[in-house]
Amino acid sequence: MVRNIVVLGGSSHPQLTETICNHLGIPSANILLSKFSVGETRVEIEESVREKDVYIIQSGCGKVNDNLMELLITISACKTASAKRVTAVLPLFPYSRQSDIPYNKTGAPLAKSSSAHNQPNFSFESRPQTPHSSQAPSAGLSNGVDGLHKGLSKVQLDDLASGPNSSPTGRFSNYVNTPKRSDTMDSSKSSTSNRPRNISVSSLNNNHHQDDNASVASNSPKLPPFQPQPGYKQWVAQAGTLVADLLTCAGADHIMTMDLHDPQYQGFFDIPVDNLYGRPLLKKYIQFQIPDYQQAVIVSPDAGGAKRATAIADGLGMPFALIHKERRPTKITDRQNATMMLVGDVANRTAILVDDLADTSNTITRAAKLLKKEGATTVIALLTHGVLSGDAIERINASALDKVVVTNSVPQDEHKKRCPKLEVLEIGTIFAEAIRRVHHGESISVLFQYD
Repeated sequence: MVRNIVVLGGSSHPQLTETICNHLGIPSANILLSKFSVGETRVEIEESVREKDVYIIQSGCGKVNDNLMELLITISACKTASAKRVTAVLPLFPYSRQSDIPYNKTGAPLAKSSSAHNQPNFSFESRPQTPHSSQAPSAGLSNGVDGLHKGLSKVQLDDLASGPNSSPTGRFSNYVNTPKRSDTMDSSKSSTSNRPRNISVSSLNNNHHQDDNASVASNSPKLPPFQPQPGYKQWVAQAGTLVADLLTCAGADHIMTMDLHDPQYQGFFDIPVDNLYGRPLLKKYIQFQIPDYQQAVIVSPDAGGAKRATAIADGLGMPFALIHKERRPTKITDRQNATMMLVGDVANRTAILVDDLADTSNTITRAAKLLKKEGATTVIALLTHGVLSGDAIERINASALDKVVVTNSVPQDEHKKRCPKLEVLEIGTIFAEAIRRVHHGESISVLFQYD
């Protein structure tokens, strides 16, 4: 019996809440969760939480946005009711796959560019001021800058020697295009003054620059009009920082979760975050449920999960293999033509796929097909979070997978009815022990031990 503690269960996973409360030896607190007709969430805590240690259990599954809003309102209600400490227990953290790094075409693209793929992409900084690479360079000055200065000097000397009615001719006539002497200010001054005539060099220079610019503009091709190109840059919302700030601002003092998809997610919080591991549970299953497990091979379905899979393989003394996915799609939304290559030997062995999360199950089903093609006798998938959304169940039933083992971080009752290959492991005891140790101020490092 644990005293001075209150466990509140959200609407996402009531079975897990019941398991945790049974392990702790306390009943779950009474809470009213409902919705108004307009769709707004209503939360009412029906017992006192003043100066209590409150734990709110809500998983990021089902209607994720509704469950997240329900959690935020419940946290705020507990803080308003003078709770001593509020801990949010999220077995599957919502939005954990949307880190602050924008997706590119090697992942899941957020938008499709409407421009043609063979056209070059330009930013606002380089258009239209700078001509793009497909335009020919301008012709420039025919004789260079030195020739221009020599030509101007020669014109000056010729004008001084020939008189007021002469015009520049000869080899430098292309540099200067001056008006008639009778139309200039110098000619009017010379007719009213007996002083020596001074030539306006600045007017010559201005006329020269105008002619030079005109010649360059006539020789160079015309720049296309500026048109913004959709898709030249994808602005991605920072959902990771946003969810962390929402939980903190709602009043959460502590976060407890399991197997974050991106470990960097813990850095978005200013409050303590306990990221529990599901690997000890998976290791125990391999040791006691797979016969002759040391002859089997641990396989990571992608490079991102290699560290997770090698930790299990090294702890059990098992060989390790990796599936490398080389995505070179012809279109930004075409992800089906990724080439998968196996690094390692699985011939005549049991292959154990280890991953943290399966949503549409596309990755593990394609990996199982490749492993069977390479000679694996049995393919078993071990997953921490079996979201299994969309047509994932049908895909697993039709795949080369012999068994899929998941935890109950999300409700699996409906999935088990539809998929005979599915087997569920209980994680309620792990979270119950973590809650007990945190409540009494004990270390939870024992929960991170693999051995």
